[in-house]
Formats: sequence, structure tokens, C-alpha cells
Amino acid sequence: QVQLVESGGGLVQAGGSLRLSCEASGRVFDTSVMGWFRQVPGKEREFVARISWSGISTYNADAVKGRFTISKDSAKNTVWLQLNSLKPEDTAVYYCAAGTRSTELPGAYDYWGQGTQVTVSS
Repeated sequence: QVQLVESGGGLVQAGGSLRLSCEASGRVFDTSVMGWFRQVPGKEREFVARISWSGISTYNADAVKGRFTISKDSAKNTVWLQLNSLKPEDTAVYYCAAGTRSTELPGAYDYWGQGTQVTVSS
């Protein structure tokens, strides 16, 4: 069992920045990949970024490349998502996920946090 807790969401103006945190606990050693997803009501959950605990593999979705940065500290079992140059279309609930496969498919991840709301105003 792995528990994931996101934090850092909030309201920010367009062009602003925000940093999201995901703290993992439990059997974290059973996972190898951490991902960030986001979801707007009525739409499919969207891949944002992923990173391996080893740090050897990192990938961002095209929609956020150049603006968002994923990072991690394996010793702290923590993953961050730095959101820069935020746009209103970035507004969503952001979820942290953990799994064993390097994939963009949400169904492939085994554990999920409860999400943190990011709202970007114009």
C-alpha cells in the first residue's frame, strides 16, 4: 500500500507560478515511476509529467513543456511539480500518481492522491 498526498494548489493569476508537492508513504519501494495528471470536470484525466525515482527518466506533456518542471527527492519520497507561466487553461485538479510503468495512461498507475485544485485567473 502506498499513500500519496498532494499539496500546494491554490489561486494564481495568469503568468504566475505555483509549486505542487506530492509526499509518498508506505511501500514506496514497490513503485518506480511517479506521475502528475490533471482533470477538469467532464473531461478525461490528462497526463502532465512523469519521473522515475531513479531520476533517469523524465517526460513532460507537450501542453506544458517549457512551463512545468517535475522533480523529486527519493530520500524524502517527495515529488514536486513547478508550474510557471500559468494559463487559465491550466485550471484543473492536479493528481499525483505512482506505479511501475513509464506511461502516459492514467489506468496504468497503481496509486493516486486525492488531488489539489489549481485555479488560474485571467
